[in-house]
Amino acid sequence: MNKPMKSLSIAAAVATALAAHTLPAQAQENEKCFGISKAGENDCAAGPGTTCAGTSTVDYQGNAWTLVPAGTCEDTVIEASATDDGVERMGSLEELDRDIPDA
Repeated sequence: MNKPMKSLSIAAAVATALAAHTLPAQAQENEKCFGISKAGENDCAAGPGTTCAGTSTVDYQGNAWTLVPAGTCEDTVIEASATDDGVERMGSLEELDRDIPDA
């Protein structure tokens, strides 16, 4: 292999390696979505009596949130067939008063 070809090959390898370690131009933003977490799978803030991540005690607890990609929360639907009471649940950008465990 001649010198220019060898240099080009090395440059291409370095460029490929660097590209693999760069972040996307626009990182995905997230938002808090209340009422969509299964028990113990919330990201944080599951209301009084809980500390943080993984502390919700009720499926789809209204005051527990999970981070989701921005703009998707209010489109998140928990089908009625997936809930214990057979009622559909929707994600909310604000804390909800539903499915709160007894104190």
